[in-house]
Amino acid sequence: MIKAGIIGSTGYAGAELVRLLMGHKDVEIVWYGSRSYIDEQYASIYRNMFELVDARCLDDNMEELCKKADVVFTATPQGLCASLINEEVLTNTKVIDLSADFRIKDVNIYEKWYGIKHQSPGYIEEAVYGLCEINREQIKNARLIANPGCYPTCSILSVYPLAKEGLIDVNTIIIDAKSGTSGAGRGAKVANLYCEVNENIKAYGVATHRHTPEIEEQLSYASGKPVVLNFTPHLVPMNRGILVTAYASLTKKVTEAEIREIYQSYYKDEYFVRVLNPGDCPETRWVEGSNFVDVNIKVDPRTNRVIMMGAMDNLVKGAAGQAIQNMNLMFGFAEQEGLMQAPMFP
Repeated sequence: MIKAGIIGSTGYAGAELVRLLMGHKDVEIVWYGSRSYIDEQYASIYRNMFELVDARCLDDNMEELCKKADVVFTATPQGLCASLINEEVLTNTKVIDLSADFRIKDVNIYEKWYGIKHQSPGYIEEAVYGLCEINREQIKNARLIANPGCYPTCSILSVYPLAKEGLIDVNTIIIDAKSGTSGAGRGAKVANLYCEVNENIKAYGVATHRHTPEIEEQLSYASGKPVVLNFTPHLVPMNRGILVTAYASLTKKVTEAEIREIYQSYYKDEYFVRVLNPGDCPETRWVEGSNFVDVNIKVDPRTNRVIMMGAMDNLVKGAAGQAIQNMNLMFGFAEQEGLMQAPMFP
């Protein structure tokens, strides 16, 4: 049994960590951190935890927490984890950061896109990008995990096999993505009010979204060449879910059956990546509440382009579930432990 602490436990991703870790047979939550609700009963904030969680919210005292917990999850805004990390912390505990603080290896790119000064750039190189299906072996021995962003997780897993195989011109990639409103967090914002979101769909962060360099960096590693792409996210009126539709030009004539064989080969041993049957398009409703990513492809011979599609739950595989998958690898647990929930429907 290991002890886990959560800083940011009252945000949507933090609350999802609580829900999932409660079903993990090898974990005890010892710290419900929340700067906004210090000393309040956790179950008074999330009533679904009534008579399930008997604990009060604590602060973000990492010096104390790192001596009480074997692993610390930081489900916090950009910049906070970087301000808390030091050698003493990483000597005492393992840290899985759900923010972007350690995802991008070039600190100048991070500071440009996020608009803040990085507080601990000396740990960027050590941090392992926690996309388990790609970096599994490095994750096992890591002290500090950069848990991938929600859009990047779905985008990268949808495109990765063809980028890795060199079958697409990576500089023709266009990614169209859509997310439910929980992806914007729990903070009060006018743009996320019911009347602003309901019966509407809109693009945002066009050509400026902060997940763009994260996707570009990881696909650059996969393809072995610099990647510059267009990424356009959209907000849709649902609670959870991400749908990615990505487009790219093929570098040679290849059949859909041949591409399907490549995806099956890459993901045949990946429990959480499901390659759908021919003709089936990924849908958010079939992954909701789960750690699964559904992917599929379609070749358009008329334009010699391939359409790569993916769907997942932004709060599970896109945040808390993936963080727990990383934790399982770091501590030698079964990778699926605590994550065996079937998708919810309806």
